[in-house]
Amino acid sequence: MSDDQNKQKKKQGQINIELDESVAQGIYSNLAIINHSQSEFILDFVSIMPGVPKSKVKSRIILTPQHAKRLLKALHDNIQRFEKAHGEVKEQEQPAIPLNFGPTGEA
Repeated sequence: MSDDQNKQKKKQGQINIELDESVAQGIYSNLAIINHSQSEFILDFVSIMPGVPKSKVKSRIILTPQHAKRLLKALHDNIQRFEKAHGEVKEQEQPAIPLNFGPTGEA
């Protein structure tokens, strides 16, 4: 196989991803609410601030079960690499947050 053929084959496997400037700034979240149905996982990201009685969902991500499982593995792998470089991430006990959002799981 020639060099041109190798380069072409590599290009076919790549995805060109564009990151808009407003999206690149990100959205802060200190609460994730996770729901699922038979066909999808719904991740709602919320920012709860002390003294503020009402919070809004800042971002919602909808995933197939297969993508949710890949996300779980990717997060696990990244946390392991982070802890290897920076030490264990210690979980803090969170106060109970009353949510009238329906049946949920939290992360």
